[in-house]
Amino acid sequence: MLERLSNKRILLGVTGSIAAYKAGEVVRRLREQGAEVKVIMTHAATEFVTPMTFQALSGNPVYEHLLDTNAEAAMGHIELARWADAILVAPASADFLARLRLGRADDLLMAVCLASDVPLAVAPAMNNKMWSDPATEDNIRVLRSRGVLTFGPDSGEQACGDTGVGRMQAPELLISHLAELFETGALAGLHVLVTAGPTREALDPVRFFSNKSSGKMGFAIARAAIEAGARVTLISGPVSLETPDSVQRRDVVSAQEMYDAVMAKMEDVDIFIGTAAVADYRPDTILAQKIKKTDENLQITLIKNPDILSTVKQRYPACFCVGFAAETQNLEHYARNKLHDKAVDMIAANWVGADTKGGFDSDKNAIRLVWREGEQELPMMSKAKLARELVSHVAQRFYVRHKSALSGDNILHFNQKESTDST
Repeated sequence: MLERLSNKRILLGVTGSIAAYKAGEVVRRLREQGAEVKVIMTHAATEFVTPMTFQALSGNPVYEHLLDTNAEAAMGHIELARWADAILVAPASADFLARLRLGRADDLLMAVCLASDVPLAVAPAMNNKMWSDPATEDNIRVLRSRGVLTFGPDSGEQACGDTGVGRMQAPELLISHLAELFETGALAGLHVLVTAGPTREALDPVRFFSNKSSGKMGFAIARAAIEAGARVTLISGPVSLETPDSVQRRDVVSAQEMYDAVMAKMEDVDIFIGTAAVADYRPDTILAQKIKKTDENLQITLIKNPDILSTVKQRYPACFCVGFAAETQNLEHYARNKLHDKAVDMIAANWVGADTKGGFDSDKNAIRLVWREGEQELPMMSKAKLARELVSHVAQRFYVRHKSALSGDNILHFNQKESTDST
């Protein structure tokens, strides 16, 4: 489904081939699907199409040079490699494929391909004799064995007048192939419930207690779970974010409302991911009239809100539960304590505060995943990419835990309420 490309960061490499003019249509169609696109051109590519064309179509600067003094610390290839969710080289010339097979890093595009760990796809475009040459065939075989994806080529009339295999695939086909890269199927058949955003605890008709959570991480996780094939329910506090495609969303305001909404959905949930920044306390009384300012100090009594994460795990012990811990100090210590105290399966801990580059309201974050048997550091990256990394780890741990309950290709719903809990 093409909506899988929404908010994805696609790095398009354009090499020296007459098919370079078709790459402009690839950029246009990617942006139509909601992707952000950056373009790297080889020197040979600029002989066919000007960089200005791709700058106008992508809305971003076009990158050409390996050593760029305008890049952060002059390490442009590392910046771009970290930025991308996927790399597509279209067209991919015979020369580019040969150099990629050798692992050369003598231009920007080659260096980025070597420095990146995201999916790399090539769309070959060349004369049919060049495509069928044993050297090219061997290069493709080796690249495929290393995990490089090959989109095409197709057969048809070529610019040189010959007819045969070697035409770059049509842009719409390349876009469809790219979309499929983000459909992992890792959670196929499972029901994932995600909480996101802040809660608001009313004090009077105009005032409330809340926090800085933007909901961006939770929404990114919901989208990543959809990509992984799950059925996703998203319960969100007050945020200004669009609902991800195919996600069932329920909006709430207070912690009690979020608690009630979660419990109403838990019967068939397999994985619960609690990213919401739920208020721990609320005023014991919501005043009917606005509090007027006086010269005296104001005293407010707070009472505890229900603990959603702990209650979910207690009532539904077979559900794989992931909690979030936003900390300003002793990150690993508090994460381990929360893992133990709430008896959950995994904690995703992240730093928040004035000195951090991620966290609340940022488009980036870094987290440390902690579970009983180990931990994994996920470094600073976009929340969209981080969400996919997190979902991948959750899927792995889920199946490790439940492997004895799986039978063939059938996914069972493991979350059955204990028979002793009938209230």
